[in-house]
Amino acid sequence: MLRIGHAWDTHKLEKGRKLILGGVEFDSEIGLLGHSDADVVLHAVAESLLGSLALGDLGAFYPDSSDATLNMDSKIILKECYQKILDKGYKLNNLDVTIYSEQIKISPKREEIRTSIAHILHVDINQISIKATTWERMGFIGRGEAIASECVCLIEK
Repeated sequence: MLRIGHAWDTHKLEKGRKLILGGVEFDSEIGLLGHSDADVVLHAVAESLLGSLALGDLGAFYPDSSDATLNMDSKIILKECYQKILDKGYKLNNLDVTIYSEQIKISPKREEIRTSIAHILHVDINQISIKATTWERMGFIGRGEAIASECVCLIEK
């Protein structure tokens, strides 16, 4: 049995924050603002996994109003969400991530991000696709105000 999940996440860029994408820290003066570490890539992956089994959204499990989730490492979030999939007898077939960023270049760290996600999920790197694109200077992403990510995943029983 196959199930598909999809998710989108976006966070505002702000000076003085760490920039972490896919569990990989970037050397940058600006980072993503959020209640947790604001890793939009891992958030999109985790929420797509939850969505694949109609388990709800990330906020249902990790509310931004909770002290327990303040500054939480998104690698933990992803591990816990994937465990919910494994507990239901499913496993990841593959996932396809797109990162939307105007000024932060993803390609130099693409393979590191793939490796990071594969390691977190204990899957083969060939099951992880990472792509990146700009918004051609349009909208809040194009103006460099935010970074977004979306993920489609396929799980199987």
